[in-house]
Amino acid sequence: MKKMQIFEPAMCCSTGLCGVGVDPELLRISTVLNTLKKNGIEVERFNLSNFPMEFINNQVINTLINSENGIDKLPATVLDGEVIITGRYPTNEELATCFNLTANIVKTRPNIARAKMNIKKSGGCGCSGGKCC
Repeated sequence: MKKMQIFEPAMCCSTGLCGVGVDPELLRISTVLNTLKKNGIEVERFNLSNFPMEFINNQVINTLINSENGIDKLPATVLDGEVIITGRYPTNEELATCFNLTANIVKTRPNIARAKMNIKKSGGCGCSGGKCC
């Protein structure tokens, strides 16, 4: 089985789906990765705020972020130890191709209205006292 990892810039929570406005791209990638997981395909996702040691221990990503404009190259997608995409998330079609899937498995349309209703009122990410994590 192929091993895919996505290394993301610093965000206040593990998915980035917090705060007042929901980024549709973060919602899309979260939805697609959940769909892949339901189909037995695990994609690891590392946020620089929550998993800094993953960025240090992964030599390919460490080299990338220590290059000129390295942090600007995040998110970065690594497939079997090789950086395949930088500066954006993989498209649904690219994910399907990487895992030899039919496109309809990853063709999902996240419900943005429902996601907005699930955001907690305390500041967005669920932290107490109105402070963001």
